[in-house]
Amino acid sequence: MNKILVTGAAGFIGSHLCERLIGDGLSVVGLDNFDPFYDKAVKQQNIAGLVQSPRFTLVQGDIRDRKQVDAVLQSNAFDAIVHLAAKAGVRPSIADPAGYVDTNINGTVVMLEAARAAGVKKFIFASSSSVYGNNPRTPFSETDNVDFPISPYAATKKAGELICYTFSHLYQMDMTCLRFFTVYGPRQRPDLAIHKFARLIEQGKPIPMYGDGSMERDFTFIDDIINGVVAAIERCKGYHIYNLGESRPVRLDTLIAEIEKALGKKAKIDLLPEQPGDVKRTFADVDRAVRDLGYCPKTHLADGLKQFAAWLRQ
Repeated sequence: MNKILVTGAAGFIGSHLCERLIGDGLSVVGLDNFDPFYDKAVKQQNIAGLVQSPRFTLVQGDIRDRKQVDAVLQSNAFDAIVHLAAKAGVRPSIADPAGYVDTNINGTVVMLEAARAAGVKKFIFASSSSVYGNNPRTPFSETDNVDFPISPYAATKKAGELICYTFSHLYQMDMTCLRFFTVYGPRQRPDLAIHKFARLIEQGKPIPMYGDGSMERDFTFIDDIINGVVAAIERCKGYHIYNLGESRPVRLDTLIAEIEKALGKKAKIDLLPEQPGDVKRTFADVDRAVRDLGYCPKTHLADGLKQFAAWLRQ
């Protein structure tokens, strides 16, 4: 394997993945449209080191632009595509369902069609734990029914998995869908809870806590996620779905206490009602990923938060 295309390359997960692939001696083309969901300067900082590498090429473009995507794929011999690009976030998707469908579904179809036309056989699709909705059965298994997403974002990720299966079936493309569980770490998106809470605590401002603090998330450190993605690229064969999580759900109030410890500061808490679209709990069953990919999450929340706090204060 020599060359990989990564969409969403300037984002949180994408920039870490590109660094890892280049570190492993591969060449990477990164496609990103620098969506204004958050400050473009943040993404530019994410890839500041990458753009200095002769093995990394940045293409600024949109996954919905078939002409540009075709041009990128036809001018490179890619061994695999890792499709991370998407409009992200549960709550924003409720305000803009059409925009999420356009980018996350139509954009994915464009990428799949271009991959088929270019003869790229390995396609890794970034899905999400949000597809499980308020699944009463825990831990969440890849065999569970995911027909009840409770946000447009979740629905687009379920749709992405389905269209990936269709292309795998019709064109014998090797296809792996990875359901990420609440990824955190250095360079985490500024809108996500850990980054937002830590930044507000540092500034002495109150943090919003939706609900009574009992909501649980399976927080997964970025290094563990990247190890899983790399293994999925290497072992992509047929059609498979894998959970990539830590398998250690943490309550929201416990998370806040752990962030306080990592920063050495107390939080001021603004209690707010629960938000529509938020699931009550996520909890990954990772047995399939452990068996098939050799996945081995090992970063405990306290250790990961220390690394995040150090990055934040830089």
